Amino acid sequence: MDTPYGNAPLPIWERPEPRPRATPVPLTRATIAATATRIADAEGLDGLSLRKIAKALGVGPMRLYDYVLNRSELLDLMVDEVYARIAETAPQDGWRATARALARATRDAALDHEWFADLLGARPHLGPYALAVGEATAAALVQAPGVRDVDDLQRALGAFNAYLVGALRREVTERRTARTTGVDVAAWQSALGPYLTRMLDTGRYPTVARLVVDGAHLDAAETFHHNLTIVLDGIAGRRRP
Repeated sequence: MDTPYGNAPLPIWERPEPRPRATPVPLTRATIAATATRIADAEGLDGLSLRKIAKALGVGPMRLYDYVLNRSELLDLMVDEVYARIAETAPQDGWRATARALARATRDAALDHEWFADLLGARPHLGPYALAVGEATAAALVQAPGVRDVDDLQRALGAFNAYLVGALRREVTERRTARTTGVDVAAWQSALGPYLTRMLDTGRYPTVARLVVDGAHLDAAETFHHNLTIVLDGIAGRRRP
């Protein structure tokens, strides 16, 4: 097929839906993505396959290839379905409030769909809803006092998105570990507390000891929003000459 991309197929976002077939099970890309999302929510990305999706939909696996060419396109559809939820975030009063609202919506989505965190920070997400969230984020951060030009905006977006990716992946990993081991953070700290106390009592780790003894012990949500404040404070700061 001769396309603007040479012989490569058009991106899934530019390919029209296949014509409906006269079969008992009507299909759309949205239906396929919703079914794939339910499977990934229950079994993770490792448990996701076109064969399982087809079985859940009551069709043959080959039928799905009319709608998606490969697993990568399937993941693109699933990711953009999650971004559709984030894109519902309404603009707030001020750039900082809007950035916080988008971050909060992204965290909520990642905790509801843990596989989504696995795909953050990988290849660019270019679906229409992902682009809408990117536009909303950039439009908010460009209003920060410390953002003077496009270079500042690129750095601000980089810092904001890097924080989201790292924070959400860490939180999701901790949730998974607690679930698979049956040991939550409190139990883990209790078990290793005596060892850590003995190590800190040696005096070799004074700064770590200060963090453990005097530092605030926040829960996951508090930690996320507290550290987000630090990132936004940095973006709001004036650019160094």
